Amino acid sequence: MLPLQLGPLASAPGILGTLLVLALILLVGRFLLSLAWRLLLIGIVVVVVLWLLGVLGFGFGILWAGLPV
Repeated sequence: MLPLQLGPLASAPGILGTLLVLALILLVGRFLLSLAWRLLLIGIVVVVVLWLLGVLGFGFGILWAGLPV
């Protein structure tokens, strides 16, 4: 049976470097997810406002441009 090849993880600096890279990936991912949630919520609010204005009779022709009425 072959011994387990750990490569850079066989030393303390290698483990520390790997953990720092993982922490950086998690922090960037967390930032991007929070940005995505904000954009999603803003999009929902915009669509609801446009829909309510359309229900009230204020047609902007943004969502249904070119469709027969």
